[in-house]
Amino acid sequence: MAMAYRTGPDTPAPRSRRLPRPLRAPFEARTWREFCYVLLSLPLSVVFFGLALGLVAAGAGLVVTFVGIPVLAAALAMCRGFGALERLRARTLLDLRIGTPAPVRPRGGGPMAWVGAMLKSGASWRHLLYALVHMPWAVFSFAVALPLWATAWTCATYPLWHWVFPAFVGLDGLQLYGDRTHAHYLDSPAELTATSAVGLLLVIATPWIVRGLTTVDRLLVTGLLGPSRLEGRVVELESDRGVVVDTAAADLRRIERDLHDGAQARLVALAMDLGLAKEKLHEDPDAAAHMVAEAHGEVKLALQELRDLARGIHPAVLTDRGLNAALSSLASRCTVPVTVTVDLPTRPAEAIEGIAYFTVSELLQNVSKHARATRASVDVRRTHNRLILQVSDNGQGGADITAGSGLTGLAERLDAVDGVLTTDSPTGGPTLITAQLPWRA
Repeated sequence: MAMAYRTGPDTPAPRSRRLPRPLRAPFEARTWREFCYVLLSLPLSVVFFGLALGLVAAGAGLVVTFVGIPVLAAALAMCRGFGALERLRARTLLDLRIGTPAPVRPRGGGPMAWVGAMLKSGASWRHLLYALVHMPWAVFSFAVALPLWATAWTCATYPLWHWVFPAFVGLDGLQLYGDRTHAHYLDSPAELTATSAVGLLLVIATPWIVRGLTTVDRLLVTGLLGPSRLEGRVVELESDRGVVVDTAAADLRRIERDLHDGAQARLVALAMDLGLAKEKLHEDPDAAAHMVAEAHGEVKLALQELRDLARGIHPAVLTDRGLNAALSSLASRCTVPVTVTVDLPTRPAEAIEGIAYFTVSELLQNVSKHARATRASVDVRRTHNRLILQVSDNGQGGADITAGSGLTGLAERLDAVDGVLTTDSPTGGPTLITAQLPWRA
Protein backbone atom coordinates (compact mmCIF):
# COMPACT_ATOMS: atom_id res chain seq x y z
CA MET A 1 0.00 0.00 0.00
CA ALA A 2 1.41 3.36 -0.97
CA MET A 3 1.63 5.92 1.80
CA ALA A 4 1.33 9.65 1.22
CA TYR A 5 2.77 12.21 3.63
CA ARG A 6 0.82 15.38 4.23
CA THR A 7 2.81 18.29 5.50
CA GLY A 8 1.15 21.14 7.28
CA PRO A 9 1.07 23.04 10.52
CA ASP A 10 -0.12 19.97 12.45
CA THR A 11 1.75 17.22 10.61
CA PRO A 12 5.57 17.05 10.73
CA ALA A 13 7.46 16.36 7.53
CA PRO A 14 9.07 12.92 7.05
CA ARG A 15 12.41 12.59 8.82
CA SER A 16 14.28 11.87 5.56
CA ARG A 17 13.08 15.20 4.16
CA ARG A 18 14.38 17.15 7.13
CA LEU A 19 17.97 16.43 6.13
CA PRO A 20 19.54 18.57 3.41
CA ARG A 21 20.20 16.74 0.19
CA PRO A 22 24.02 16.59 0.61
CA LEU A 23 23.52 14.80 3.94
CA ARG A 24 20.98 12.36 2.46
CA ALA A 25 23.09 11.47 -0.56
CA PRO A 26 25.39 8.90 1.16
CA PHE A 27 22.36 6.87 2.25
CA GLU A 28 20.27 7.10 -0.92
CA ALA A 29 19.76 4.01 -3.03
CA ARG A 30 20.86 5.92 -6.13
CA THR A 31 24.31 6.49 -4.62
CA TRP A 32 24.85 2.82 -3.86
CA ARG A 33 23.61 1.77 -7.29
CA GLU A 34 26.04 4.16 -8.95
CA PHE A 35 28.87 2.86 -6.78
CA CYS A 36 27.98 -0.72 -7.76
CA TYR A 37 28.00 0.36 -11.39
CA VAL A 38 31.57 1.68 -11.02
CA LEU A 39 32.71 -1.51 -9.27
CA LEU A 40 31.21 -3.76 -11.97
CA SER A 41 32.58 -1.64 -14.79
CA LEU A 42 36.18 -2.69 -14.19
CA PRO A 43 35.89 -6.50 -14.60
CA LEU A 44 33.32 -6.23 -17.38
CA SER A 45 35.26 -3.63 -19.34
CA VAL A 46 38.46 -5.67 -19.07
CA VAL A 47 36.68 -8.71 -20.50
CA PHE A 48 35.03 -6.64 -23.25
CA PHE A 49 38.30 -4.92 -24.11
CA GLY A 50 40.31 -8.15 -24.23
CA LEU A 51 37.82 -10.05 -26.39
CA ALA A 52 37.14 -7.13 -28.73
CA LEU A 53 40.78 -6.23 -29.21
CA GLY A 54 41.80 -9.85 -29.68
CA LEU A 55 39.16 -10.60 -32.32
CA VAL A 56 39.71 -7.34 -34.17
CA ALA A 57 43.47 -7.90 -34.22
CA ALA A 58 42.97 -11.45 -35.46
CA GLY A 59 40.52 -10.32 -38.13
CA ALA A 60 42.80 -7.52 -39.29
CA GLY A 61 45.74 -9.92 -39.50
CA LEU A 62 43.74 -12.45 -41.51
CA VAL A 63 42.17 -9.98 -43.93
CA VAL A 64 44.71 -10.94 -46.62
CA THR A 65 43.30 -14.48 -46.54
CA PHE A 66 39.69 -13.25 -46.63
CA VAL A 67 39.05 -15.23 -43.44
CA GLY A 68 39.57 -12.03 -41.49
CA ILE A 69 36.44 -10.38 -42.88
CA PRO A 70 34.00 -12.82 -41.20
CA VAL A 71 36.15 -12.61 -38.06
CA LEU A 72 35.78 -8.82 -38.03
CA ALA A 73 32.02 -9.16 -38.53
CA ALA A 74 31.88 -11.65 -35.64
CA ALA A 75 33.83 -9.19 -33.47
CA LEU A 76 31.34 -6.45 -34.26
CA ALA A 77 28.41 -8.77 -33.51
CA MET A 78 30.02 -9.67 -30.18
CA CYS A 79 30.44 -5.96 -29.38
CA ARG A 80 26.75 -5.41 -30.10
CA GLY A 81 26.01 -8.13 -27.55
CA PHE A 82 28.26 -6.32 -25.07
CA GLY A 83 26.32 -3.14 -25.82
CA ALA A 84 23.00 -4.82 -25.03
CA LEU A 85 24.39 -5.92 -21.67
CA GLU A 86 25.73 -2.42 -20.96
CA ARG A 87 22.39 -0.81 -21.81
CA LEU A 88 20.69 -3.23 -19.41
CA ARG A 89 23.24 -2.44 -16.70
CA ALA A 90 22.85 1.31 -17.24
CA ARG A 91 19.07 1.01 -17.11
CA THR A 92 19.17 -1.03 -13.89
CA LEU A 93 21.85 0.85 -11.95
CA LEU A 94 21.90 4.34 -13.49
CA ASP A 95 18.21 4.55 -14.45
CA LEU A 96 19.39 5.50 -17.94
CA ARG A 97 16.88 4.49 -20.58
CA ILE A 98 18.01 4.75 -24.17
CA GLY A 99 16.71 3.18 -27.32
CA THR A 100 18.19 0.20 -29.10
CA PRO A 101 20.15 0.93 -32.30
CA ALA A 102 18.67 -0.18 -35.59
CA PRO A 103 19.21 -3.91 -36.18
CA VAL A 104 21.48 -5.17 -38.94
CA ARG A 105 19.39 -5.76 -42.07
CA PRO A 106 21.12 -7.82 -44.77
CA ARG A 107 20.00 -6.98 -48.28
CA GLY A 108 20.13 -10.58 -49.41
CA GLY A 109 20.26 -14.12 -48.17
CA GLY A 110 23.25 -16.05 -46.99
CA PRO A 111 25.99 -15.45 -44.45
CA MET A 112 28.01 -13.09 -46.66
CA ALA A 113 25.07 -10.68 -46.88
CA TRP A 114 25.00 -10.62 -43.09
CA VAL A 115 28.76 -10.06 -42.93
CA GLY A 116 28.50 -7.13 -45.37
CA ALA A 117 25.61 -5.57 -43.47
CA MET A 118 27.46 -5.92 -40.16
CA LEU A 119 30.60 -4.27 -41.54
CA LYS A 120 28.54 -1.40 -43.01
CA SER A 121 26.62 -0.77 -39.79
CA GLY A 122 27.79 2.41 -38.08
CA ALA A 123 26.18 1.30 -34.82
CA SER A 124 28.34 -1.83 -34.78
CA TRP A 125 31.54 0.20 -35.08
CA ARG A 126 30.35 2.51 -32.30
CA HIS A 127 29.89 -0.53 -30.07
CA LEU A 128 33.46 -1.58 -30.85
CA LEU A 129 34.69 1.92 -30.02
CA TYR A 130 32.83 1.75 -26.69
CA ALA A 131 34.51 -1.57 -25.82
CA LEU A 132 37.93 -0.02 -26.47
CA VAL A 133 37.37 3.40 -24.89
CA HIS A 134 35.42 2.39 -21.82
CA MET A 135 38.13 0.16 -20.34
CA PRO A 136 40.65 2.92 -19.44
CA TRP A 137 37.85 5.06 -18.08
CA ALA A 138 36.53 2.15 -16.01
CA VAL A 139 40.02 1.62 -14.56
CA PHE A 140 40.26 5.30 -13.63
CA SER A 141 36.76 5.38 -12.10
CA PHE A 142 37.46 2.24 -10.07
CA ALA A 143 40.81 3.60 -8.86
CA VAL A 144 39.14 6.81 -7.69
CA ALA A 145 35.83 5.55 -6.32
CA LEU A 146 36.83 2.48 -4.33
CA PRO A 147 39.74 3.98 -2.32
CA LEU A 148 37.77 7.16 -1.71
CA TRP A 149 34.71 5.21 -0.58
CA ALA A 150 36.73 2.92 1.68
CA THR A 151 38.76 5.77 3.18
CA ALA A 152 35.64 7.87 3.84
CA TRP A 153 33.75 5.20 5.77
CA THR A 154 36.89 3.92 7.49
CA CYS A 155 37.73 7.35 8.87
CA ALA A 156 34.13 8.26 9.69
CA THR A 157 33.64 5.13 11.80
CA TYR A 158 37.17 5.05 13.27
CA PRO A 159 36.08 5.98 16.82
CA LEU A 160 33.89 2.84 16.84
CA TRP A 161 36.59 0.34 15.98
CA HIS A 162 39.96 1.89 16.87
CA TRP A 163 40.17 -0.47 19.88
CA VAL A 164 40.90 -3.31 17.42
CA PHE A 165 44.52 -2.17 17.00
CA PRO A 166 45.66 -2.34 20.67
CA ALA A 167 43.56 -5.40 21.39
CA PHE A 168 44.51 -7.64 18.46
CA VAL A 169 47.35 -6.01 16.48
CA GLY A 170 49.53 -4.69 19.26
CA LEU A 171 49.52 -1.11 17.99
CA ASP A 172 48.20 2.02 19.62
CA GLY A 173 45.91 2.83 16.69
CA LEU A 174 45.81 3.60 13.00
CA GLN A 175 49.32 4.61 11.93
CA LEU A 176 49.44 8.04 10.32
CA TYR A 177 53.11 7.88 9.43
CA GLY A 178 56.27 6.23 10.67
CA ASP A 179 59.89 5.37 10.00
CA ARG A 180 62.62 3.37 11.73
CA THR A 181 62.92 5.76 14.65
CA HIS A 182 59.49 7.26 15.09
CA ALA A 183 55.81 6.46 14.38
CA HIS A 184 52.60 8.36 15.04
CA TYR A 185 49.30 6.65 15.72
CA LEU A 186 45.82 8.15 15.82
CA ASP A 187 44.86 7.29 19.36
CA SER A 188 44.06 10.44 21.35
CA PRO A 189 40.44 11.71 21.69
CA ALA A 190 41.28 14.82 19.64
CA GLU A 191 42.78 12.70 16.87
CA LEU A 192 39.81 10.35 16.91
CA THR A 193 37.45 13.31 16.57
CA ALA A 194 39.49 14.90 13.78
CA THR A 195 39.72 11.60 11.88
CA SER A 196 35.97 11.07 12.16
CA ALA A 197 35.28 14.65 11.02
CA VAL A 198 37.49 14.23 7.95
CA GLY A 199 35.80 10.92 7.25
CA LEU A 200 32.35 12.48 7.47
CA LEU A 201 33.38 15.17 5.01
CA LEU A 202 34.61 12.50 2.63
CA VAL A 203 31.41 10.50 3.13
CA ILE A 204 29.39 13.56 2.11
CA ALA A 205 31.66 14.35 -0.88
CA THR A 206 32.10 10.82 -2.22
CA PRO A 207 28.56 10.35 -3.62
CA TRP A 208 28.92 13.50 -5.70
CA ILE A 209 32.33 12.44 -6.98
CA VAL A 210 30.92 9.04 -7.93
CA ARG A 211 27.97 10.77 -9.57
CA GLY A 212 30.38 12.85 -11.62
CA LEU A 213 32.21 9.71 -12.70
CA THR A 214 29.01 7.98 -13.75
CA THR A 215 27.98 11.08 -15.69
CA VAL A 216 30.81 10.29 -18.09
CA ASP A 217 29.53 6.70 -18.30
CA ARG A 218 26.08 8.03 -19.14
CA LEU A 219 27.54 10.10 -21.96
CA LEU A 220 29.49 7.12 -23.31
CA VAL A 221 26.50 4.80 -23.20
CA THR A 222 24.18 7.37 -24.75
CA GLY A 223 26.59 8.49 -27.45
CA LEU A 224 28.04 5.11 -28.48
CA LEU A 225 25.47 2.47 -27.56
CA GLY A 226 22.21 4.27 -28.34
CA PRO A 227 20.63 5.16 -31.68
CA SER A 228 22.48 7.81 -33.61
CA ARG A 229 20.91 11.19 -34.25
CA LEU A 230 20.52 10.24 -37.90
CA GLU A 231 18.65 7.06 -36.99
CA GLY A 232 16.42 8.98 -34.61
CA ARG A 233 15.76 11.58 -37.27
CA VAL A 234 14.87 8.89 -39.80
CA VAL A 235 12.39 7.32 -37.38
CA GLU A 236 10.92 10.75 -36.65
CA LEU A 237 10.58 11.56 -40.35
CA GLU A 238 8.94 8.19 -41.02
CA SER A 239 6.42 8.89 -38.27
CA ASP A 240 5.83 12.42 -39.55
CA ARG A 241 5.38 11.12 -43.09
CA GLY A 242 2.68 8.76 -41.84
CA VAL A 243 0.91 11.67 -40.12
CA VAL A 244 1.11 13.78 -43.29
CA VAL A 245 -0.26 10.94 -45.44
CA ASP A 246 -3.12 10.29 -43.00
CA THR A 247 -3.92 14.00 -42.80
CA ALA A 248 -3.90 14.38 -46.57
CA ALA A 249 -6.16 11.34 -46.96
CA ALA A 250 -8.56 12.72 -44.35
CA ASP A 251 -8.64 16.09 -46.13
CA LEU A 252 -9.34 14.43 -49.46
CA ARG A 253 -12.19 12.43 -47.91
CA ARG A 254 -13.59 15.62 -46.39
CA ILE A 255 -13.43 17.46 -49.72
CA GLU A 256 -15.04 14.50 -51.51
CA ARG A 257 -17.81 14.36 -48.89
CA ASP A 258 -18.43 18.10 -49.07
CA LEU A 259 -18.60 18.00 -52.86
CA HIS A 260 -20.86 14.95 -52.90
CA ASP A 261 -23.25 16.13 -50.20
CA GLY A 262 -23.15 19.81 -51.06
CA ALA A 263 -22.37 21.33 -54.44
CA GLN A 264 -22.72 18.10 -56.44
CA ALA A 265 -26.15 17.28 -55.01
CA ARG A 266 -27.26 20.86 -55.55
CA LEU A 267 -26.06 20.84 -59.18
CA VAL A 268 -27.88 17.54 -59.84
CA ALA A 269 -31.11 19.03 -58.48
CA LEU A 270 -30.43 22.16 -60.56
CA ALA A 271 -30.08 20.07 -63.74
CA MET A 272 -33.39 18.30 -63.01
CA ASP A 273 -35.17 21.63 -62.36
CA LEU A 274 -33.86 23.09 -65.62
CA GLY A 275 -35.00 19.96 -67.47
CA LEU A 276 -38.51 20.34 -66.09
CA ALA A 277 -38.49 24.05 -66.94
CA LYS A 278 -37.48 23.23 -70.51
CA GLU A 279 -40.42 20.81 -70.85
CA LYS A 280 -42.90 23.41 -69.54
CA LEU A 281 -41.46 26.29 -71.54
CA HIS A 282 -44.13 26.02 -74.26
CA GLU A 283 -47.02 24.63 -72.19
CA ASP A 284 -46.77 26.95 -69.16
CA PRO A 285 -44.29 29.81 -69.68
CA ASP A 286 -45.07 31.36 -66.27
CA ALA A 287 -44.33 28.13 -64.40
CA ALA A 288 -41.17 27.64 -66.46
CA ALA A 289 -40.00 31.17 -65.64
CA HIS A 290 -40.66 30.52 -61.94
CA MET A 291 -38.62 27.30 -62.08
CA VAL A 292 -35.77 29.10 -63.88
CA ALA A 293 -35.79 31.76 -61.15
CA GLU A 294 -35.55 29.04 -58.48
CA ALA A 295 -32.72 27.41 -60.45
CA HIS A 296 -30.91 30.74 -60.51
CA GLY A 297 -31.09 30.86 -56.73
CA GLU A 298 -29.76 27.31 -56.55
CA VAL A 299 -26.84 28.35 -58.78
CA LYS A 300 -25.95 31.14 -56.36
CA LEU A 301 -26.05 28.74 -53.41
CA ALA A 302 -23.90 26.21 -55.28
CA LEU A 303 -21.36 28.91 -56.10
CA GLN A 304 -21.27 29.99 -52.45
CA GLU A 305 -20.68 26.42 -51.31
CA LEU A 306 -17.88 26.04 -53.86
CA ARG A 307 -16.34 29.29 -52.63
CA ASP A 308 -16.52 28.07 -49.03
CA LEU A 309 -14.97 24.77 -50.04
CA ALA A 310 -12.17 26.54 -51.92
CA ARG A 311 -11.59 28.78 -48.89
CA GLY A 312 -11.29 25.63 -46.76
CA ILE A 313 -8.62 24.26 -49.12
CA HIS A 314 -6.65 27.49 -49.43
CA PRO A 315 -8.32 30.90 -49.05
CA ALA A 316 -7.69 33.38 -51.83
CA VAL A 317 -7.20 36.23 -49.33
CA LEU A 318 -4.24 34.36 -47.84
CA THR A 319 -2.56 34.03 -51.22
CA ASP A 320 -3.28 37.61 -52.27
CA ARG A 321 -2.80 39.59 -49.05
CA GLY A 322 -1.02 37.37 -46.53
CA LEU A 323 -1.63 36.30 -42.96
CA ASN A 324 -2.70 39.69 -41.59
CA ALA A 325 -5.74 40.02 -43.85
CA ALA A 326 -6.54 36.28 -43.75
CA LEU A 327 -6.50 36.11 -39.95
CA SER A 328 -8.55 39.30 -39.70
CA SER A 329 -11.12 37.60 -41.93
CA LEU A 330 -11.13 34.60 -39.61
CA ALA A 331 -11.55 36.84 -36.56
CA SER A 332 -14.55 38.55 -38.10
CA ARG A 333 -16.35 35.20 -38.32
CA CYS A 334 -15.61 34.20 -34.70
CA THR A 335 -18.50 34.35 -32.22
CA VAL A 336 -16.47 36.46 -29.75
CA PRO A 337 -14.51 39.68 -30.34
CA VAL A 338 -10.96 38.83 -31.45
CA THR A 339 -7.96 41.15 -31.49
CA VAL A 340 -5.43 40.25 -34.21
CA THR A 341 -1.80 41.41 -34.07
CA VAL A 342 0.55 40.37 -36.87
CA ASP A 343 4.15 41.57 -36.72
CA LEU A 344 6.06 39.93 -39.58
CA PRO A 345 8.87 41.55 -41.54
CA THR A 346 8.20 39.35 -44.58
CA ARG A 347 5.93 36.48 -45.53
CA PRO A 348 6.98 32.94 -44.57
CA ALA A 349 7.00 30.02 -46.96
CA GLU A 350 3.65 29.41 -48.62
CA ALA A 351 3.19 25.98 -47.03
CA ILE A 352 4.02 27.33 -43.54
CA GLU A 353 1.68 30.26 -44.11
CA GLY A 354 -1.15 27.87 -44.96
CA ILE A 355 -0.50 25.72 -41.89
CA ALA A 356 -0.44 28.83 -39.71
CA TYR A 357 -3.77 29.98 -41.14
CA PHE A 358 -5.53 26.66 -40.54
CA THR A 359 -3.99 26.37 -37.06
CA VAL A 360 -5.46 29.72 -36.02
CA SER A 361 -8.72 28.79 -37.75
CA GLU A 362 -9.09 25.60 -35.71
CA LEU A 363 -8.09 27.32 -32.47
CA LEU A 364 -10.65 30.07 -33.01
CA GLN A 365 -13.29 27.44 -33.74
CA ASN A 366 -12.46 25.87 -30.39
CA VAL A 367 -12.87 29.29 -28.76
CA SER A 368 -16.31 29.67 -30.39
CA LYS A 369 -17.51 26.16 -29.50
CA HIS A 370 -15.95 25.26 -26.16
CA ALA A 371 -14.24 28.16 -24.39
CA ARG A 372 -17.29 30.18 -23.22
CA ALA A 373 -15.11 33.24 -23.60
CA THR A 374 -16.07 36.89 -24.02
CA ARG A 375 -12.92 37.94 -25.84
CA ALA A 376 -9.88 36.41 -27.53
CA SER A 377 -6.66 37.54 -29.16
CA VAL A 378 -4.32 36.30 -31.87
CA ASP A 379 -0.67 37.30 -31.87
CA VAL A 380 1.67 36.36 -34.73
CA ARG A 381 5.37 37.20 -34.80
CA ARG A 382 8.73 35.91 -35.93
CA THR A 383 11.42 34.91 -33.44
CA HIS A 384 14.72 33.98 -35.07
CA ASN A 385 13.80 31.24 -37.57
CA ARG A 386 10.45 30.36 -36.00
CA LEU A 387 6.94 31.61 -36.66
CA ILE A 388 5.14 32.04 -33.34
CA LEU A 389 1.33 31.92 -33.13
CA GLN A 390 -0.42 32.62 -29.84
CA VAL A 391 -4.19 32.37 -29.40
CA SER A 392 -5.56 33.33 -25.98
CA ASP A 393 -9.03 33.71 -24.49
CA ASN A 394 -10.62 34.45 -21.12
CA GLY A 395 -12.81 31.36 -21.16
CA GLN A 396 -13.24 28.43 -18.80
CA GLY A 397 -9.87 26.79 -19.59
CA GLY A 398 -9.21 23.07 -19.38
CA ALA A 399 -7.76 22.67 -22.88
CA ASP A 400 -5.50 19.59 -22.95
CA ILE A 401 -3.45 18.22 -25.84
CA THR A 402 -3.29 14.76 -24.28
CA ALA A 403 -7.06 14.39 -23.93
CA GLY A 404 -7.50 13.02 -27.46
CA SER A 405 -9.36 16.12 -28.65
CA GLY A 406 -8.87 18.14 -31.81
CA LEU A 407 -5.78 19.67 -30.22
CA THR A 408 -4.11 16.26 -30.39
CA GLY A 409 -4.57 16.05 -34.14
CA LEU A 410 -3.44 19.65 -34.52
CA ALA A 411 -0.27 18.93 -32.52
CA GLU A 412 0.46 15.93 -34.76
CA ARG A 413 0.06 18.06 -37.88
CA LEU A 414 2.45 20.66 -36.54
CA ASP A 415 4.94 17.99 -35.50
CA ALA A 416 4.97 16.70 -39.08
CA VAL A 417 6.64 19.96 -40.17
CA ASP A 418 8.89 20.27 -37.07
CA GLY A 419 6.35 22.46 -35.31
CA VAL A 420 5.36 22.46 -31.64
CA LEU A 421 2.02 23.10 -29.94
CA THR A 422 1.90 23.95 -26.23
CA THR A 423 -1.04 24.83 -23.99
CA ASP A 424 -1.38 26.79 -20.78
CA SER A 425 -5.00 26.32 -19.81
CA PRO A 426 -5.73 25.88 -16.09
CA THR A 427 -9.26 25.05 -15.04
CA GLY A 428 -11.17 28.31 -14.84
CA GLY A 429 -8.98 29.96 -17.45
CA PRO A 430 -7.52 31.88 -19.05
CA THR A 431 -6.17 29.82 -21.95
CA LEU A 432 -2.99 30.49 -23.92
CA ILE A 433 -2.12 28.16 -26.80
CA THR A 434 1.21 28.66 -28.54
CA ALA A 435 2.18 27.15 -31.88
CA GLN A 436 5.73 27.30 -33.21
CA LEU A 437 6.48 26.65 -36.87
CA PRO A 438 9.71 26.78 -38.85
CA TRP A 439 9.99 29.93 -40.95
CA ARG A 440 11.43 28.38 -44.13
CA ALA A 441 11.03 31.47 -46.29
